[in-house]
This record gives sequence, C-alpha cells and structure tokens, in this order.
Amino acid sequence: MSYTQERKTLSRAPLLLFLSFQSLITPVSKADEETATSIYFLPTVEFAVDTFNQKSQEEYAYRVEHILSSWKEEVNFPAVYSMKLQLRRTMCKKFEESLDTCHFQQSYSPNNTFICLFTVGTFPWVTEFKLYKQECS
Repeated sequence: MSYTQERKTLSRAPLLLFLSFQSLITPVSKADEETATSIYFLPTVEFAVDTFNQKSQEEYAYRVEHILSSWKEEVNFPAVYSMKLQLRRTMCKKFEESLDTCHFQQSYSPNNTFICLFTVGTFPWVTEFKLYKQECS
C-alpha cells in the first residue's frame, strides 16, 4: 500500500466512526432496515432537516422525532433516498449548535409537528447533497 492510499484510508476512519455513533442515537421507527443502516442515510436525513430549518420562517428549529419510512430509490448515481419524517419543534433557536440534544417543545399544536416527505440525492465521496423533493403537511 502506498503512502497516499494509507493516508486516505486513515482520514476516513473518524468519519465512519462518527456515523456509526450517530446511528445509535437517531430515533428510527418503521424505517426500512437496509436503508436505515446505510452509512449514507443518516447524513442525508440531517441534510433534509437542515434544509427544512433554513427554509422555515420560524424562530425555533425542528428535528426528527420519528423516521416513519425510508427507501433507496432504484438509481445508481447518485444514491437517492426518500424518507417520510415526523419533525417536531424544539426549544432551541434555528442556528444553535446542539440541536441533536435539544428538547422538544411540550405543546402539540398544529404548527408544532410536521410530516414531511423528502427525496435527496447524495454524493458521499464529496459530501454533497441535492434536494429533489420536499412535501410537508
């Protein structure tokens, strides 16, 4: 193994370790098992929620309460995932850094929870995502 190949392999190790820990703390219910365990799926979910929060006119951020369903689309390039997520408003402002641990607001008012269908393409080798579809109710 050449020095450059070894260096590339070592630089990816922390990312893979980080992604494996993320899967332990992300709520998954009724999600397709193969999709939910893909190392590309969780960053794709995070991108979808971040995009939702950026587009939202609200002061508070939303985060995933439940992954209702998910599947990998039948295309090879890029990897395309569709997911139905239940998002709930948190007590944190949109651009705080600790949204993953931020508590949900107690109220279950109609504007507090959304069910959204996202379709996102991912190019994992360059950490790039593209939102193809977002429908929320």
